[in-house]
Amino acid sequence: MSTLQGFFTALAVLVAASATPALSQTADPKATIAELDGRLAQIGIPRIEGTDSVAGKEVPAIYFGARKINNNFDVVDGLRKSHQATATIFVKAGDEFVRVSTNVLTPEGKRGIGTQLARNAAYEALVKGQGYCGVIDVLGTAFDACYNPIRDAGGKVIGASYIGHKK
Repeated sequence: MSTLQGFFTALAVLVAASATPALSQTADPKATIAELDGRLAQIGIPRIEGTDSVAGKEVPAIYFGARKINNNFDVVDGLRKSHQATATIFVKAGDEFVRVSTNVLTPEGKRGIGTQLARNAAYEALVKGQGYCGVIDVLGTAFDACYNPIRDAGGKVIGASYIGHKK
């Protein structure tokens, strides 16, 4: 083996070894939800201000700082790009959590905005103000998922964040 071949072999081993932790972190739901929540926190403090139409339904308008999240997809699309994860921001509307920003697609290929969080284990945790991580079925597909409540400055639950990695 020439010195040059040895160099490239060693370089390939180093690249593979350094890529492995990043790949395992990419599929870690707790790390991914922490990143989503961190990105939202950098935008500003969450609050409800008025209402907005999402997929033809009037729901509370959720803001982080000055940025309205309803019908805004840059944060959730960024998570798909960086982690190959599904991501959603829900707003609390009465007893329901309604998708106002998502990269989750319906069977017709449209964003699933305006739809409600199913009454599942994640819903039960969120209505108690708690987070949930576990396996969730989304349209017949299993995901390793995490949900966190979104609280306003006064501590009231006004929404929820979600990420999921396909199993």
